[in-house]
Amino acid sequence: MTQARLTISQYTTADGVHVLALVGEIDHTTADTFRRTLTAQHESAPCAVVDFGHVTFMDSSGINVLVAANNTNRTRGGWLRLAEVPSPVRDVLRIVGLDDVIPLYATLNQALAAGNAAQASRTGPGV
Repeated sequence: MTQARLTISQYTTADGVHVLALVGEIDHTTADTFRRTLTAQHESAPCAVVDFGHVTFMDSSGINVLVAANNTNRTRGGWLRLAEVPSPVRDVLRIVGLDDVIPLYATLNQALAAGNAAQASRTGPGV
């Protein structure tokens, strides 16, 4: 049995948004890496976009990471947005109702460009 792999690249935009691009699977073997990377910038960048464009699988471990990060970001006056979420992962988010809490965007650029009004919306455009 091979261990699930997750690769994460990250940067902070000039506007102070922490961007993570994920490649691989998010499960019990990779969730801690995802959590550490996503929460590492909470102090300096309470706003974050996670690009799911190359995620092939996510289980409840990933849901837990997203819920915790969203709560922390909101507590610090920020937000969390998800971009390019593939259908299987989007289905998981919808089943647990997380798409009603964290906005989903069709592209990374749309998630980054969304104004503050998008924080109040349940889902972003193009999803």
